Amino acid sequence: MRLMGDITPFPQARQPGQIGFERQELSRIMDLYGRMVAAGHWRDYAIDFHRDAAIFSAFRRATERPEYRIEKRPALRHRQGMWALVGEAGAVLKRGQELAGVLAPVERKLVRLIEK
Repeated sequence: MRLMGDITPFPQARQPGQIGFERQELSRIMDLYGRMVAAGHWRDYAIDFHRDAAIFSAFRRATERPEYRIEKRPALRHRQGMWALVGEAGAVLKRGQELAGVLAPVERKLVRLIEK
């Protein structure tokens, strides 16, 4: 039986061993997201945290599959690179060690959207 004075601890935001984005990484991703929203291309996003990956998904419409997923997988840091840009069909479009290089194809698309 729970009494009125009992304190329930607030659950931690991330579980131990869970992968997440660092502030600079998330800032870079949200900057790109904001520019794509301003260009009228993206309308929604989702962030998922798992034991092996942190995933940012960007949607043209909330009811569709994400147009792009930006995945951070630290286990692949010394192999293919921990960052991956995954397209709507699930194919890896770009992989690398640096976030800026992986985001380059989306940045180029943004430039084309603005020029139109």
